[in-house]
Amino acid sequence: MVERYGWRYVRSLGGILLILILGAAPAWAALGQPESSVKLDGQFLRGQIRDEVHEGYRLHLITDPAGTVVREYVSPAGIVFAISWQGPFVPNMQQLLGSYFNHLQQNAQARTGRHGGPLMIQDDNFILTSGGHMRSYRGRAYVPSLLPTNVSPEVVQ
Repeated sequence: MVERYGWRYVRSLGGILLILILGAAPAWAALGQPESSVKLDGQFLRGQIRDEVHEGYRLHLITDPAGTVVREYVSPAGIVFAISWQGPFVPNMQQLLGSYFNHLQQNAQARTGRHGGPLMIQDDNFILTSGGHMRSYRGRAYVPSLLPTNVSPEVVQ
Protein backbone atom coordinates (compact mmCIF):
# COMPACT_ATOMS: atom_id res chain seq x y z
CA MET A 1 0.00 0.00 0.00
CA VAL A 2 2.90 2.35 0.79
CA GLU A 3 4.38 1.73 -2.66
CA ARG A 4 1.03 2.52 -4.29
CA TYR A 5 0.27 5.76 -2.45
CA GLY A 6 3.70 6.86 -1.30
CA TRP A 7 4.76 8.56 1.93
CA ARG A 8 2.16 11.31 1.55
CA TYR A 9 -0.54 8.70 2.23
CA VAL A 10 1.32 7.32 5.26
CA ARG A 11 1.84 10.81 6.71
CA SER A 12 -1.78 11.83 6.26
CA LEU A 13 -3.02 8.55 7.73
CA GLY A 14 -0.66 9.02 10.68
CA GLY A 15 -1.99 12.56 11.16
CA ILE A 16 -5.57 11.34 11.15
CA LEU A 17 -4.76 8.65 13.71
CA LEU A 18 -2.97 11.18 15.90
CA ILE A 19 -5.97 13.52 15.81
CA LEU A 20 -8.31 10.69 16.74
CA ILE A 21 -6.09 9.60 19.63
CA LEU A 22 -5.64 13.14 20.93
CA GLY A 23 -9.34 13.84 20.57
CA ALA A 24 -10.01 11.01 22.99
CA ALA A 25 -7.61 12.39 25.62
CA PRO A 26 -9.05 13.61 28.91
CA ALA A 27 -9.53 17.32 29.43
CA TRP A 28 -6.76 19.06 31.35
CA ALA A 29 -6.71 22.45 33.02
CA ALA A 30 -5.82 24.36 29.92
CA LEU A 31 -5.86 27.97 28.93
CA GLY A 32 -9.48 29.10 28.77
CA GLN A 33 -10.76 26.08 30.71
CA PRO A 34 -12.30 25.76 34.21
CA GLU A 35 -10.12 25.75 37.32
CA SER A 36 -11.67 22.47 38.49
CA SER A 37 -9.22 20.41 36.43
CA VAL A 38 -5.96 21.94 37.77
CA LYS A 39 -5.53 18.86 39.97
CA LEU A 40 -5.45 16.70 36.85
CA ASP A 41 -2.48 18.72 35.61
CA GLY A 42 -0.70 18.06 38.88
CA GLN A 43 -1.34 14.34 38.49
CA PHE A 44 -0.29 14.36 34.82
CA LEU A 45 2.93 16.21 35.64
CA ARG A 46 3.41 14.09 38.78
CA GLY A 47 3.95 17.38 40.53
CA GLN A 48 3.17 19.08 43.77
CA ILE A 49 0.54 21.81 43.69
CA ARG A 50 0.73 24.93 45.80
CA ASP A 51 -2.11 27.44 45.74
CA GLU A 52 -1.87 31.19 46.31
CA VAL A 53 -4.57 33.83 46.47
CA HIS A 54 -3.76 37.24 45.01
CA GLU A 55 -5.84 40.33 44.50
CA GLY A 56 -8.05 39.62 41.50
CA TYR A 57 -6.87 36.04 40.76
CA ARG A 58 -5.76 32.69 42.15
CA LEU A 59 -2.45 31.06 41.26
CA HIS A 60 -1.73 27.33 41.17
CA LEU A 61 1.97 26.43 41.08
CA ILE A 62 2.77 22.88 39.94
CA THR A 63 6.36 21.70 40.41
CA ASP A 64 7.24 18.45 38.64
CA PRO A 65 9.98 16.05 39.81
CA ALA A 66 12.49 17.47 37.28
CA GLY A 67 12.05 20.99 38.71
CA THR A 68 9.87 22.56 36.03
CA VAL A 69 7.34 24.95 37.55
CA VAL A 70 4.03 25.52 35.77
CA ARG A 71 1.87 28.41 36.97
CA GLU A 72 -1.82 28.47 36.16
CA TYR A 73 -3.60 31.79 36.71
CA VAL A 74 -7.32 31.60 37.43
CA SER A 75 -9.86 34.44 37.30
CA PRO A 76 -12.54 34.98 39.97
CA ALA A 77 -14.94 33.41 37.43
CA GLY A 78 -12.94 30.16 37.73
CA ILE A 79 -11.33 30.22 34.26
CA VAL A 80 -7.61 29.70 33.53
CA PHE A 81 -6.66 32.99 31.86
CA ALA A 82 -2.89 32.51 31.73
CA ILE A 83 -0.11 29.98 32.17
CA SER A 84 3.63 30.28 32.56
CA TRP A 85 6.48 27.81 32.88
CA GLN A 86 10.11 27.79 33.91
CA GLY A 87 12.57 24.95 34.28
CA PRO A 88 14.88 22.43 32.66
CA PHE A 89 12.17 21.10 30.33
CA VAL A 90 9.33 22.59 28.30
CA PRO A 91 6.04 21.13 29.58
CA ASN A 92 3.45 19.51 27.34
CA MET A 93 2.23 22.60 25.51
CA GLN A 94 -0.78 20.89 23.96
CA GLN A 95 -1.98 20.01 27.44
CA LEU A 96 -1.44 23.52 28.81
CA LEU A 97 -2.69 25.53 25.84
CA GLY A 98 -5.71 23.37 25.05
CA SER A 99 -7.68 24.86 22.16
CA TYR A 100 -5.10 27.65 21.83
CA PHE A 101 -2.44 25.10 20.84
CA ASN A 102 -3.32 25.63 17.17
CA HIS A 103 -1.95 29.22 17.44
CA LEU A 104 1.39 27.74 18.50
CA GLN A 105 1.36 25.12 15.75
CA GLN A 106 0.57 27.64 13.02
CA ASN A 107 3.30 30.01 14.16
CA ALA A 108 5.85 27.22 14.50
CA GLN A 109 5.10 26.08 10.94
CA ALA A 110 5.56 29.64 9.68
CA ARG A 111 8.99 29.77 11.38
CA THR A 112 10.29 26.59 9.73
CA GLY A 113 13.89 27.16 8.72
CA ARG A 114 14.42 30.07 11.12
CA HIS A 115 16.48 29.42 14.22
CA GLY A 116 17.36 31.43 17.28
CA GLY A 117 15.57 33.98 19.36
CA PRO A 118 12.47 33.61 21.43
CA LEU A 119 9.18 32.52 19.98
CA MET A 120 6.62 35.33 20.11
CA ILE A 121 2.99 35.07 19.07
CA GLN A 122 0.70 38.02 19.39
CA ASP A 123 -2.78 38.35 18.01
CA ASP A 124 -6.01 39.87 19.30
CA ASN A 125 -6.93 36.92 21.50
CA PHE A 126 -3.68 35.08 22.28
CA ILE A 127 -0.21 36.12 23.46
CA LEU A 128 2.71 33.70 23.89
CA THR A 129 6.40 34.21 24.49
CA SER A 130 8.78 31.30 24.95
CA GLY A 131 12.51 30.92 24.93
CA GLY A 132 15.58 29.61 26.65
CA HIS A 133 18.29 27.10 26.08
CA MET A 134 19.07 23.54 27.08
CA ARG A 135 17.97 22.90 30.68
CA SER A 136 16.64 26.45 31.13
CA TYR A 137 13.32 27.19 29.44
CA ARG A 138 10.64 29.71 30.25
CA GLY A 139 7.55 31.15 28.73
CA ARG A 140 4.09 32.48 29.25
CA ALA A 141 0.77 32.55 27.44
CA TYR A 142 -2.44 34.39 28.15
CA VAL A 143 -5.74 35.37 26.62
CA PRO A 144 -6.25 39.16 26.87
CA SER A 145 -10.03 38.88 26.80
CA LEU A 146 -9.95 36.57 29.83
CA LEU A 147 -7.77 38.80 32.02
CA PRO A 148 -9.71 39.77 35.14
CA THR A 149 -10.50 43.43 35.70
CA ASN A 150 -7.57 45.25 37.36
CA VAL A 151 -5.09 42.46 36.53
CA SER A 152 -2.36 43.41 34.05
CA PRO A 153 -0.49 41.02 31.75
CA GLU A 154 2.71 41.76 33.71
CA VAL A 155 1.33 39.58 36.53
CA VAL A 156 1.93 36.51 34.34
CA GLN A 157 5.54 35.57 35.12
